[in-house]
Parts: sequence; structure tokens; C-alpha cells
Amino acid sequence: MSEVILVNSKDEELGILDKMEAHFEGVLHRAFSVLVYNSKGEMLIQKRAADKYHSGGLWTNACCSHQHPGESSEVAAKRRLKEEIGLEANPEFLYKFIYKAELDNNLTEFEYDHVLTCITDDKPVLNPAEVEDFQYVDIKSLMLDIQQNPTNYTFWFKQIMENLQSKMTLEVES
Repeated sequence: MSEVILVNSKDEELGILDKMEAHFEGVLHRAFSVLVYNSKGEMLIQKRAADKYHSGGLWTNACCSHQHPGESSEVAAKRRLKEEIGLEANPEFLYKFIYKAELDNNLTEFEYDHVLTCITDDKPVLNPAEVEDFQYVDIKSLMLDIQQNPTNYTFWFKQIMENLQSKMTLEVES
């Protein structure tokens, strides 16, 4: 049984619940997403395995999952990078946000997503149960493709990219 950490809107822990139950009930729980870049500044994106319990076959960030009870986001991110795409890295916290989305299979993602990032030039070794493909893409091309083909990408990844685009715009303006 896989459990998730239930949280409130301040990211304070409230308890634990079975992962599938949390997604069926649509309750707020902690999650994380890792953004991986190479030394050229390109972002690693993965195509989720077609038979994932939701959002199968969609493009998304390098890896994402849920922290285990008592596990920090950094430790969880390092663990899942290895499990999903075979990368050894030390992701660092970037920011966090809440999103809610109705997904396929009558599931709801209601997550307090901790976004982490790292840089590596190592080649991914895909776990076929999790990932069916990957590519490194430059950010401008990625943002353009998300605008032109939004149904090819996961809901949370589009939110992350919007947040990054807003952040980049603010930095340029200041």
C-alpha cells in the first residue's frame, strides 16, 4: 500500500491516507515535481508510460511522485529520480504551489506540489513501468509546444511552466 501525506493549505501535515483513496476523494496531499536541466540549459521531459494510473502517455517534467511519511522532499526527489529515470542527482527546493485537477479514471489531483530542480548531463535509464520516452528540449520551444499542443502535457507540468514563465517575465522586467 502506498500512502500520501495529507496537508492543509499551509502545508502542515494532517495525517496519511492511501494514495489511490486520496486521488479518488480529491483531498489535499503533498507531492513533488523535479525539473532536470543539462549544462546547455535544456529541460529533460519524460513521456509517462501509457498504462500509468492517470495521465498515461502525456509529457511531463523529469519525475514526480509523493513523499513517504517522514521523508523530506529532497530525499523523495532523489529516490524517485533513481527509480523512474535512473539518474543520481541532488535536487534542490525551488518553490511550492497548490493545484487541483480532475483527471482520467475518475481521479482528482489536489496537491501541494514541492518543485525541485537539478542539473546533470547523465543519460537517463528509463524504468518502462513509469516512463516510455524522454527528451531534452530548450525552454522556448517547450513553452511554444505547450501552447500549441496543451493536451500532450500533464496538468501539473503546464502549471509549473506557467509559474516559471511568470517568474522569468518578472526577472526581465525588474
